Amino acid sequence: MNRISRERHRWLIVALYAIAMAWVEAAVVYYLRTLVNRIDPYQSNPLPLAPGLDEAELIRERATMVMLFAVGWLAGATWRSRGGYMLVAFGIWDVFYYLFLRIMTGRPKSLLDWDVLFLIPLPWWGPVWAPASIALLMILGGTFITQIERSPVSPGSNWKSLALAAAGAGLALFAFMADAIRTAGQGTEALRTMLPVRFNWPLFSVGLALMALPAVEVAWQVLRARRKVEL
Repeated sequence: MNRISRERHRWLIVALYAIAMAWVEAAVVYYLRTLVNRIDPYQSNPLPLAPGLDEAELIRERATMVMLFAVGWLAGATWRSRGGYMLVAFGIWDVFYYLFLRIMTGRPKSLLDWDVLFLIPLPWWGPVWAPASIALLMILGGTFITQIERSPVSPGSNWKSLALAAAGAGLALFAFMADAIRTAGQGTEALRTMLPVRFNWPLFSVGLALMALPAVEVAWQVLRARRKVEL
C-alpha cells in the first residue's frame, strides 16, 4: 500500500469513527429530549430543569470533544495533520448527527429549524444551516490539510489567515450566543426559558468567510504543488 492509499485509508477510518459517534450522539439526544418532552427544542421553556441530567449532559459534551480530538491526534503524524483529522472528524460527526437525528425524531424538518447547538459556556442557538455550513468547511479544510502531508508544500502557515479565521470563529460564536449573552444577567432561569427570534446571519456570514481563509490558502497550495509536479 503506497502512501497515498494509506492516507485515504486513514481518512476513511476517521470518517467511519465520526459517523459511528454521530449515531451515538443522536441517540443520546433523542433519549434526553424524549425524557423532557422537547423533541423540538424550539418551544416554550426549551431547557426545562432536569435534576440529575444537567451536569451529566455538560460533562458528556466535553467528553464528546475529547473523543473527536483524540481520534484526530491518533490519526495524524504531525501537528498539522492531527489538526486536519480533528477537523475532518468534527465536521463529519456534526453533519451525520443532524442526519441521524432527523431519521430518529423527524427533526429538524429543514435547515431553517432552530436548534440548541451547545451549552458551554452559555446556550448556543442557531438555525441548522449555520453549524452545518461550518461542519462542511471543517471537512474540506481538514481534508486539504491532511493532503499537505504528502504534497511538496511548505509546512508553514500564514499567521494572518489564521488570525482572521480566529476572528471569524469569534464572530460566529457571538452570533450563536448573542441572545444568551444579553440574557445571562437575568439569571439561570431566564437562560433556560429564552427563545431567540432572529439569527444574525450577516454577521455569521462574515465570520464563516473569515474562517474559510486558511482552507482556501491550503487548497491553493496543494493545487499549485500538484501542477508543478505535473509540469
